[in-house]
Amino acid sequence: MVEQIQKPKQEEKQRNEFSIIRIVQTDIPGNKKILTGLTYIKGVSWAISNAICEILKIDPNKKVSDLTGADLKNITDFLSDPKLPSFLLNRRNDFETGKEGHLITTGLDMKKEFDIRRLKKIRSYRGLRHAFGHPTRGQRTRSNFRAKGKKKAVGVKSKKGVQK
Repeated sequence: MVEQIQKPKQEEKQRNEFSIIRIVQTDIPGNKKILTGLTYIKGVSWAISNAICEILKIDPNKKVSDLTGADLKNITDFLSDPKLPSFLLNRRNDFETGKEGHLITTGLDMKKEFDIRRLKKIRSYRGLRHAFGHPTRGQRTRSNFRAKGKKKAVGVKSKKGVQK
């Protein structure tokens, strides 16, 4: 009798460890809590993950593998059109439409790429910084951002006689 009770717990533990749940084109390990698991989706922060759990009345400490099909559908529908306060959205006052929205996964990547292309095309200061590979947010460049990728840093003095 004792062995029968312990076996399902072990099987359930193994199921939680190795299952992967797919939500909005993102694989989430089944052993994670829902609050943590939703942050694996690009564009979903901790605050939005918490808001999803609160609005949809899902226990944030429940494991991702324990979600039902209805819960997964509710989360997917909510992420496609989130009803959140404007300060939580990542696309307020859109440049083209002027509307508020929240972008996730590939939509977020595409919009970011288009925004950078637009800045480069109009030759704004930020666009030029992007084009030359320099930092765009006012950081100092004397000591940091010396070598990007495999390029060598230009203008760095080295001691004579030292060989590498």
